[in-house]
Amino acid sequence: MITRRTALGLLAATPLAASPLSKALAADYPARPVKWVVGYPPGGATDILARLIGQRLSEKLGQQFVIENKPGAGNNIGTESVINAEPDGYTLQLVNPANYINASLYTNLKFNFVRDIAPVASFQRVPNVLTVNKDVPAKTVAEFIEYVKANPGKVNMASSGNGTSVHLSGEMFMAMTGCKMQHVPYRGAALAITDMIGGQVQVMFDNMPSIIQHIRSGSLRAIGVTTAQRSPQRPDVPAIGETVKDYEASALFGMGAPKNTPKEIIAKLNDEINTLLKEPDMTKRLVELGGEPRVQTPEAFGEEIKAETEKWKKVVEFAGLKVE
Repeated sequence: MITRRTALGLLAATPLAASPLSKALAADYPARPVKWVVGYPPGGATDILARLIGQRLSEKLGQQFVIENKPGAGNNIGTESVINAEPDGYTLQLVNPANYINASLYTNLKFNFVRDIAPVASFQRVPNVLTVNKDVPAKTVAEFIEYVKANPGKVNMASSGNGTSVHLSGEMFMAMTGCKMQHVPYRGAALAITDMIGGQVQVMFDNMPSIIQHIRSGSLRAIGVTTAQRSPQRPDVPAIGETVKDYEASALFGMGAPKNTPKEIIAKLNDEINTLLKEPDMTKRLVELGGEPRVQTPEAFGEEIKAETEKWKKVVEFAGLKVE
């Protein structure tokens, strides 16, 4: 008996023979609501991006792109659910830095992200921001390093979960500066930010989209950005690399689908996303969130996924991290 999943796999495996049917599927796509999985709770950078772009896709394509927050295991629960879904275009993944990091951080993954995900489209690359609460007296990266070293064991570093770029950016900072901070993982950025404002934790290397509003309001203070250059959004905030030589840890976001999703559906989504990324209002909103739109083909995004996986592997090895 040939199931729908098997049939879709055969479509992808035999593109010439299946081309008319694949084109028919793409022409009708989406014919029902699309589930878009975010591996974190609401309120973080991944959730903000998914809801922003999902709303516009819903308007353009006439079917709801429903955000399903599926947190747990450092983003792996949500990712595995997408990889194991039918490759029909109706289950999608919000691709984020944890996907690249987890390939080397976790020792017992049941999937290989580079092999098992079909790249659809990239959205943007944004810096993480070294941010502290008001009780931390440091105003510069150099002052922060001095403060941490003068208070061993007293500085708690929040993250949105083990293995996220938020976590690894901090681990990389500690490894390159000799600072020692206590890592406190949360189930998402929103909870971590709440505790940082309240003073339970002192510092976080969060993705700019989820923390920038708190920096603008003055409830938290930005000390440095993790990209090689300063961010156009916060040109007054230095790059950490200006003080810590060769430090760089930016975050690449995009959309993925299960392997063997028909190429015609991927092409349609890529075209729609690239078109909306060029819209003035969307461009403005993405820049406000910390990064310019990143328009490219699925193949180019796939190459970036491979490069990011290799980059973060070096960071994981550099920090000596492993999660069972």
